Amino acid sequence: MINYLLCCDWGTSSFRLRLIDGATYELLEEVTGQQGIATVFDAWKNTGEKNGVSKEQFFREHLKRQIEGLAGKAAQSLDQIPVTVSGMASSSIGMEEIPYATLPFAMDGSRASVRHFEADETFPHELLLISGVQSQEDVMRGEETQLIGLAALLDQEGQRPSDAIFIFPGTHSKHMYVRGGQLLNFETYMTGEVFKLMATHSILKDSVDLRSLSDFSAGNLAAFRAGVQEADSALLNRLFTVRTNQLFKKINKQQNAFYLSGLLIGAELKPLRAKENWQLVLCSGTNLFPFYQQAITDLKLVDRTTFIPAEVIDQAAVVGQVILFQNQHSNVSVYRNESD
Repeated sequence: MINYLLCCDWGTSSFRLRLIDGATYELLEEVTGQQGIATVFDAWKNTGEKNGVSKEQFFREHLKRQIEGLAGKAAQSLDQIPVTVSGMASSSIGMEEIPYATLPFAMDGSRASVRHFEADETFPHELLLISGVQSQEDVMRGEETQLIGLAALLDQEGQRPSDAIFIFPGTHSKHMYVRGGQLLNFETYMTGEVFKLMATHSILKDSVDLRSLSDFSAGNLAAFRAGVQEADSALLNRLFTVRTNQLFKKINKQQNAFYLSGLLIGAELKPLRAKENWQLVLCSGTNLFPFYQQAITDLKLVDRTTFIPAEVIDQAAVVGQVILFQNQHSNVSVYRNESD
């Protein structure tokens, strides 16, 4: 059993590094920032590559600086503490691209695809780089690690349903189909990204006001619920009603932002009504939770939905990383570098 672990969630646009007690999963200290994979990759292309620095070395140096910053906050040396990294760091624009795991994907992490790096003088940390999962037509990186951790946490409480669709809202929402301890399939919905594009870069940008998306006043809530109900297969047509709502002064711009959100979330969730034999598990953080909870209620899906608290979702990624690190010397498929 490891004593401490550095758990890094490195997304396209964000970075989070946490010092974790490996036995209790307790968060001891953390650093966060906007130095996501895309930003670091661009910096390497602009400076590192031109100066002969390899992509792997450039990412390691950035990660090392973040670890040193975390050590300062924790007031202790973090040398020799292992690091696990999930998210986009294993992609083509990350530290090193490694193969995706394939379906079916075991919920205990035993079929995860990872790359192992030994500690050395320049980077005094054993490092485990976690890849994502692919189906025949979809991919994900990071959510599968959260799913592994969440399954373990629910098992501890005896609350994990045997057949369930786990819903992870976000920029690219994931619906993950789990049966018999295995992830069988998953679907990606570009709900969050389409909302941002429509609200900031399309003709609809002048019809919405995004400054009060946390204000669930009666008018805003009514607009959101109307959007959920009106979402259907003619989504491309319904999106233009955001424009006419404003032109005809049916609702104000703030309410219209809620209406747009309702259209997109409704379009994502409505197909679940036909999947009556599946339980639903909503795995949402604090920002999106009220939107998805309201949509699930209005679509009459609430009776077969389990709502996971935001703090459990936050812990799930860490638990998944700890499990994968502990598995690496047993039955995880590990891709080692040639010097190992």
